[in-house]
Amino acid sequence: MQTVKMVVTGPFSAGKTEFIRSVSEIDVVSTERKISSASEKSVKEATTVAMDFGRITVDEDLVLYLFGTPGQRRFDFMWEILSEGMLGFIVMVDSTRPETFREARSILETFHAYAPTPYVVSANKQDMKEAWDIEDMRHVLRLDSKVKLVSCVATDRDSVKAILLELLYSILSEMENGEK
Repeated sequence: MQTVKMVVTGPFSAGKTEFIRSVSEIDVVSTERKISSASEKSVKEATTVAMDFGRITVDEDLVLYLFGTPGQRRFDFMWEILSEGMLGFIVMVDSTRPETFREARSILETFHAYAPTPYVVSANKQDMKEAWDIEDMRHVLRLDSKVKLVSCVATDRDSVKAILLELLYSILSEMENGEK
């Protein structure tokens, strides 16, 4: 059986934990703690402090292991640890919070420096009326036209599966090209 390690990263409150929860076939192992900061509490009640872990079986020969990173910089020491052995990563961006776009770009660059593996940028919360248009996000995030920027709703299993498949195809393509 082949296993593929994928990392789900992004700024605080981008939807990483929800993304993994919506698709994992096991109960997600989560290290969430209550938030004490008033400014962060206004966004959500708890935050990941080490990692989230989920698993999805694609078929009898392939299993995806999903590792979610903490989004807060004070826990960024976990990023390099979680990136070890990853075959690809997803950068979650809350498309309703443009104030986090610069941080999302920085996280993307950090993970790409850890391992130059395939990645997908996920524009989460596209079901909300205040969500930014995908092409406007591409421009502000300074993403090349070749970078996969995919619309997402982290609570929707089919939306999450589509992003995972997009990344999986990129990983498999890179593996095939590397073998030639």
